[in-house]
Amino acid sequence: MNLNTITEVKRPVSLDDVGPWRSNYAWLAGGTWLYSEPQIATDTLIDLDALGWAPLTATAEGLEIAATCRVADLHAFKGPAEWKAVPLFRDCIDSFLMSFKIWNAATIGGNIVMSLPAGAMISLSAALEGVCTLWPRDGAPRQVPVVDFVTGNHNNLLGPGELLRSVRLPATALTKRYAMRQMSLTRLGRSAALIVATVNDDGRDFLLTITAATPRPVHLRFDRTPAAGELRQAIDERLLADDYFQDVHGSAAYKQHITYYFAEQIRAELA
Repeated sequence: MNLNTITEVKRPVSLDDVGPWRSNYAWLAGGTWLYSEPQIATDTLIDLDALGWAPLTATAEGLEIAATCRVADLHAFKGPAEWKAVPLFRDCIDSFLMSFKIWNAATIGGNIVMSLPAGAMISLSAALEGVCTLWPRDGAPRQVPVVDFVTGNHNNLLGPGELLRSVRLPATALTKRYAMRQMSLTRLGRSAALIVATVNDDGRDFLLTITAATPRPVHLRFDRTPAAGELRQAIDERLLADDYFQDVHGSAAYKQHITYYFAEQIRAELA
């Protein structure tokens, strides 16, 4: 789509070049959402590509994913053999509903910042205990867990002009075993539920992450892999019937049922 309200595109090599933030500015990375509908309140795009952030940086402490990292780059990442959760990258990416153009343009940061319940990169980064680095326009960088960053349907903690710089996935999460289930009402539809659990090889630190079925990511953590009844009780204590996200992709009751069903499948698989 042509954005006929845009009068300027800035290509800064440093964020100091941006100047004071204005309400009619917008950050541009992949642009797959910006160019999908009219942006009548925006007249200036600030292109992040010239900042030259490395897409993926792997260290002994974990993996840092730049907000500008393309979906295709993350899908191709292999990682050390001990990072047993890396195949989850591809599992979550493959649950996207996207064309080949979006595949090669969409960014990890863009999907997270959109903060939609079915955002697959939210599911991935929350399940692997990701931590966002946020750059306010005025102030020091701050760290926020992904599970806390998204606050609801299309809502998050970003302030005016604040930028998601990167998401760090700790090695302690990447070395865990995982299981995932995803459901859509149609074969190529948006996720109605995307549930992931991770656990250490000895059964310690079982973490269930519920996404798509709820407006924001939900964590349920156990010292060890729980029994079926214990897991069902924990879900009920955390999520009431009205806490599930109802839309054209599934009723709240349907998403609650799928959450129970998948959570038990995952628990049994990892046990």
